[in-house]
Order: sequence, then structure tokens, then C-alpha cells
Amino acid sequence: MPFYELLCIAKPTLGMANTRDLLKSSALKVLDRGGVVRGFSFFGTRSLPQRIKRHQEFFTEGKYWLMHFDCNPQTYSELSKNLRLDPRVLRHNFIKMKNPFKTFEYLNEKRTEGLSTSYTTSNPPSL
Repeated sequence: MPFYELLCIAKPTLGMANTRDLLKSSALKVLDRGGVVRGFSFFGTRSLPQRIKRHQEFFTEGKYWLMHFDCNPQTYSELSKNLRLDPRVLRHNFIKMKNPFKTFEYLNEKRTEGLSTSYTTSNPPSL
């Protein structure tokens, strides 16, 4: 399954309960379809780089949050569609990331590759 990062900007007028519901519904969409949620980050209310018009309203601030998850492409499409239609969401963006576990496995293999060679007194390592 591909590893994704979702950056979402929600309406600044949402209370914490509504923001929590938005996060929860996004995570449950991934989990219900066999995906894995790796983590969340909530950055609070911040000024937007430019004014955004969404659902016949203009916004200069938004609540930023980030979610890291693994899911199949069909779940990705459904989640993107749901966020696009959700009136609480101003903008969202998905980034397909490199899987950090595969990088770790590769580095671990390279590290142990040099250790697997045994040396004897008749076969010393060359310096």
C-alpha cells in the first residue's frame, strides 16, 4: 500500500469538537477500508497565504492538520472526494511519500552486509 501525507485546512470557525469529528471521519475512512493511520499533527489556526473563497465565503485563516497513512488507491480517491465535498474543508492536498520502513530495511541490509563476512588469520581484511 502506498504511504500518503494529507495536509488539510479546515474552516477557522469550527469548534474543537467539529475539527475532531473531521479528523476522526477521515481516519475511519482509511481504517474501514484496510488502511493504516500512522499519525496526526494539529497545527492550530494560522493565517492563510492568500484569501480563499470556498462555499460562497471568503477566509483569511484556517485550521491546519496533517495525517500520515497507508491505503490503497481506491480509498485515496474516496477520501479525496469526501474532503472536496465537505463544507468544513477549505483545501486539502495529498502527497505520496517514500515508505520510511523500506528505507530503514535497505540501510539495515547495507549495514549488516559488511558484517556477514568472516575473517580468519589466513584471510585477513585488506586495509
